[in-house]
Amino acid sequence: MTRTSAPVAAPTPGAWEELVTAALLGTDRRTPPGRTPGRDAPVALLDAAAVETVRRRAGLRPAPAAERPEPAPEDPRPPLPAAAARRLAMLLADRPGVAGGGRRGTVPDLVELLPQWLAAANARGFAAPPEVLPALLDAARGRTDLRPAVLTFAGPRALWLARLNPDWRFALRAIPGGGAALPGPEDTDRIQQLWEEGLFAERVALLAAIRARRPAAARELLATTWATERAEDRLMFLDSLRTGLGPDDEPFLEQALTDRSRNVRATAAELLSALPGSALAARMAARAGACVAVDHTRGTPTITVEAPHECDASMERDGVVPKAPTGRGERSWWLGQLVEAAPLGTWPARLGGRTPKEIVALPVADDWQGELHAAWCRAAVRQRDAQWARALLGAPSAPEAGGPGSVSLAERAKLLGTLDADERADWVAGFIATHGLSEAFQLLGVCAVPWTAPLGRAVVDALNIARDAGSYPWSFSGVMGLAERCLDPAEASRLDGLLAVPDEAEDASPGAGGYWAEAFQRLVTTLRLRAAMADELGSPKVG
Repeated sequence: MTRTSAPVAAPTPGAWEELVTAALLGTDRRTPPGRTPGRDAPVALLDAAAVETVRRRAGLRPAPAAERPEPAPEDPRPPLPAAAARRLAMLLADRPGVAGGGRRGTVPDLVELLPQWLAAANARGFAAPPEVLPALLDAARGRTDLRPAVLTFAGPRALWLARLNPDWRFALRAIPGGGAALPGPEDTDRIQQLWEEGLFAERVALLAAIRARRPAAARELLATTWATERAEDRLMFLDSLRTGLGPDDEPFLEQALTDRSRNVRATAAELLSALPGSALAARMAARAGACVAVDHTRGTPTITVEAPHECDASMERDGVVPKAPTGRGERSWWLGQLVEAAPLGTWPARLGGRTPKEIVALPVADDWQGELHAAWCRAAVRQRDAQWARALLGAPSAPEAGGPGSVSLAERAKLLGTLDADERADWVAGFIATHGLSEAFQLLGVCAVPWTAPLGRAVVDALNIARDAGSYPWSFSGVMGLAERCLDPAEASRLDGLLAVPDEAEDASPGAGGYWAEAFQRLVTTLRLRAAMADELGSPKVG
């Protein structure tokens, strides 16, 4: 007798997804499809999963062959050097470890070096090896911060692969139009068609591309459909005007002040306040100037503040939000918005011809100093005014970590962004030399990489001081991690003297010396690895 196997039932569409959902939610909350609830449901779920797995692997029915995909496009960029390709494979193969007890040992964290490697490879214009493209896309799928660099390095073949694998669809979303070329500036018909008929992401990309080359043309294109756009789309489109913002944009932005969306009105007001010569800036200057003055009748000239008593309709039209956040006084809320939006050039003339540094040094009556200085900080960041930023930052060696007035570390970090890279690094180095590392993490995050020699020395010296004080190194793990990624690799030789286990003082934390030796060993090993990575990639391309 010939034995014939029982026919396998045709798979139910979506059966695997239903089983996965039941497993994630639990059988108490989601009964497996085709099963009954109860104590046997978990076993039934596993049995069904086993059957479905076998079906998925071996039970596929023959189907007409699909059309072959078009070949992947060529990548004209030069290939990676062999040593750099091997290094990339190592970086992609590494996975974040789970260390116990906070001890990382001396092994470099390769996962954290991948962004730096990608930036260097992109700067040199290399193409990704085809065999690593799946691993690159998997890495970018799990880490959104990697996506821009990965997609640049992976090139057009990444988009080709993304169209074949749903797990990599993020690549198509990240590049508007799925990588389709945007029309050139001379193709006016296609520009208008894409603007009127394209997907939202395609329209955003089109507007941004035109704005970067021809600001007026982008603004005129936006004006053609402005009245019919959704509020959330108007907000995104309006934000694109930050690029190339200039006086010619003022009429359009003034019109946007009457928009029915509060968020659109607020963004238009913010953009206008960044134009010191705009009519809105002049209105804000008049309002803010009426609230702040210098009282010369006291022994020392003192700034006095009379905050607004109401938020009238004209203030609201110019972007002042009338309702204060919970726990915030209305008058101080209105004052902060007025001062933030007023051109900083208002204040020397208003306050006796004083320089920004002299103005910031003046005492402020009735506890208004914090509100006033915070608003000046926001104005300096918005208007990119380095002179005011320096005045508000104060000297890095000032005894008060909060600044000459009440400028917080978060505000200082934003103010530092208005200075050039070298000045920023010098200021942070001075701050660390005076205040140590406990409050420097935010400030180090805005410094250019690699750190300048003075900043690198300040960080290493402060770490050495912390080690000699007997502190545990994981109190400084954030700074140490930054040092591994940001310290100039040339500094590695200066650290050799810190690799030995130091003698422990009686009041030191037990075992801290060994932990410090490991941390410095890892730092030196990482710096030398970064130097090797740079050598393997060669010099950046010129032009």
